[in-house]
Amino acid sequence: MSRIARLEASARILTLVKLANVSLVLVWGFAVTFVFVRVLPIAEFQAFLLLVAFGNFTISAEFGLTSIIYARLRRHWLERQGVSGQDDVSAGGFRLEEMGILFLFLALLVIGGTFLLIIALMFGWLDTAMPALFLLFFLSACLNLPALLAKRALAAVDGNFLWEALDCGRRVLTIGLLLAILKGLDPRLSVALQIGVSIFVIGWAIAHVHRRLDMRAQHWLAFRTGWGHVRAHYLRDIGASAAFTLSDIIAYNAPYFTIAMATAEARPMLLFDFFFKMSRALSMLVRAAVEAALPRVTRAYHAGDRVRLRQLLVRAMAAAMVFALGLSAALLLVGDWLFIRLFDGRAVIDRIDLWLIVAALVALAILCVSVYVQSALGRFMHLLARSLPFLAGSLLSVPLAMALWPQHFDIAFLGLYALILAGVAMLHLLSLHRLVRV
Repeated sequence: MSRIARLEASARILTLVKLANVSLVLVWGFAVTFVFVRVLPIAEFQAFLLLVAFGNFTISAEFGLTSIIYARLRRHWLERQGVSGQDDVSAGGFRLEEMGILFLFLALLVIGGTFLLIIALMFGWLDTAMPALFLLFFLSACLNLPALLAKRALAAVDGNFLWEALDCGRRVLTIGLLLAILKGLDPRLSVALQIGVSIFVIGWAIAHVHRRLDMRAQHWLAFRTGWGHVRAHYLRDIGASAAFTLSDIIAYNAPYFTIAMATAEARPMLLFDFFFKMSRALSMLVRAAVEAALPRVTRAYHAGDRVRLRQLLVRAMAAAMVFALGLSAALLLVGDWLFIRLFDGRAVIDRIDLWLIVAALVALAILCVSVYVQSALGRFMHLLARSLPFLAGSLLSVPLAMALWPQHFDIAFLGLYALILAGVAMLHLLSLHRLVRV
C-alpha cells in the first residue's frame, strides 16, 4: 500500500486534516472581514457585505447536487471494487456523462449570478466605485461551486486526504494573498491571484478523478446523453434535494426575520445571532468528523454490513457529542464574556440563555450527523420529510413565544427553539436506528 493510500485509510489522520481545513476556512472568513473593513470606505464595505450575501445565496442554489453526485459516484466506485452488486446503467446506475452535465449546470449558475450582479452594478442597485473588485470577488466566491463538486467527486473515489491536503494549501495561499492587501498589494490583483490558485487546485482534482474513472474527453462534452440519463433516472432526487436545501436554509435563517418583525429590541436578535454563530462552528466541526468516516460508512451500507454500519454511526455520534459538549463547556465558562466582546456590550447574556443554547447545540450535533450521513447515502426524500417539522417549528417559534410569554420573549423563544431542535433530533435518531436495522 502506498503512503497516500495509508493516509487515506487512516480515519484519525483524515479527521485531523479535515479539522485543519475547517480551521483554515474559519480563518479565511475572518480574514475577508478583517482586511476589507480596513481597506474599503465604510459605505463601500456595507455594499461589500451585500455582495457576500448575494454570493452565499448563489452558492446555495446548487441544491445539493454535489451530495447527489457523491452518493451515486461512491456507489459506482464501490461496485467497481466488488463491494456490492453490479452497477446496472439501464436501471439508473451512474454514467460518466453525468459529470459533464453537472459541471455545466454549475457553470450556468455562475454565469446567471454574474449576469445579475452586472445588472445590479449597472443600475446602481449595488452602489460601488470599484465594480471590477466586486466582480472578481464574486467570481472567486463562485469557484466554491466547482471546488465542492471536485471535493465530493474526489472523496467518492477514495481521494479524501488528497483533496483536504490540496485545499489546505489553497487556503493558506489565499489567506496570505488577502493579508498582503494590508501591505499594499492591489485588492484586484490579490483576488485575481486567488482565483488563479483556486482554478489550479480544482483543475488538478478533476484531472485526478478523470484518470481514476478512466474517463475520456467526450464524457465531459456528451451533454445530451448526460442530461437524458439525469432526466430519466434522478430528477426526483434533484427535486427532493432542492426542496430539502430550501427548507433548511429557511429554517436556520427565518428567526432573523421573524424576530425583527416581532420586536425592535436588540437583545433577542443578538441572542439568536450568537447561537447561529456557535451552531455554524459546531456544524463545521461535526461535518469534518463525519466526512472522515464516510468512506467506511458508505462501504458498510452498500455491502449490507449493518453491524459495522451501526458501529461507525455510534463512533460518529460520539465524536459529534465530544465537539458539542466541548463547545458547550467553553460557552458556560466564557460565553458571557465572549457575548459582551462580540457585540460591543450592547446586550448581556444570562445563565439561562447559555444553558438553552447548550441544549440546542447538543440536539444540533445529532441532527448534523444524520443529515451528513443520509445525504451521502442518497436518502434525499427521507431527509426532506424530516426537515419539514424543523421548518414549521422555526417559523412558529417566534410568534408562539410572543403569544405565550411576551414579557420574557427572548427566553421563551430560545426555549422553544431548543425544544424544537431536540424534537427534530429525536426524529433523526429514529431514522438512524431504522437505517441500521434494514
